[in-house]
Amino acid sequence: MNIKKIFIWLILIFIFLGAFYFLWLSPKYTVPILVYHNIGYEQGSFFVTPGNFAKQMDYIKKRGYEAITLDALVRNIRDRKKIKHNKVVITFDDGYKDNFKYAYPILKTNSFPATIFLVTNLIGMDYKGDGKEFLNWDEVGVMSKGGMSFGGHTKNHFNLGSFEDDPVALEEIEGSKKIIEQKIGVPVDYFCYPSGAFNEKTKAWVARAGYKGACTTNRGFAKFNSDVYELKRIKVTNSDGTKPFSFWAKLSGYYNLLRKEKNPY
Repeated sequence: MNIKKIFIWLILIFIFLGAFYFLWLSPKYTVPILVYHNIGYEQGSFFVTPGNFAKQMDYIKKRGYEAITLDALVRNIRDRKKIKHNKVVITFDDGYKDNFKYAYPILKTNSFPATIFLVTNLIGMDYKGDGKEFLNWDEVGVMSKGGMSFGGHTKNHFNLGSFEDDPVALEEIEGSKKIIEQKIGVPVDYFCYPSGAFNEKTKAWVARAGYKGACTTNRGFAKFNSDVYELKRIKVTNSDGTKPFSFWAKLSGYYNLLRKEKNPY
């Protein structure tokens, strides 16, 4: 094969790769929404050690990613604005005390915003020995003034997958918002479905309660987060602090392409 033919093949490959990226891959970019639960030293799939959490936040900062608020992301989705491929949203579920003890100082050091979804009837509860020690309202207030946002996660971690206009379920959705707003004095605009479970009626009532959007896990059918009431998130594990490639993949914006869709119910 002569040099001219090699050159032509290289041009064709370049054109193909460019078309693949700009016409197929790039439109599927989704700002990664990371989800954590516990930051601590206990064993379990929901725990990330403070050291590994610090490494992950350092990785985000040093690699040029920008941590943005969930509200900023939702506004961009609603307005259908293109967003640079270097953004990330950080969230926490359930409202554990270790979020205040370990995560909050690291987030503040890096000037990263985050949203913590609270189970309001568990605030101040202390189940020592199994890692289930929850934030109190004083700690929530400190973090709220320090730049953290808070969202509703029902009052009792109520599964909403079979929601059918149940008055108890409605109170779980609306009541958590009202309680948090009364306690910290700022609007609560976002909701998180416990265990990620929801249906179309759930989504409608979350919107009716005044929430601007809602997060799930990997459940639902809006694969690329076009529906702000079923925003998929990516679980971060402890091993992501020691496996940079794994964490990079989760931050890439294309991680959802590799994930199997799960039924939302």
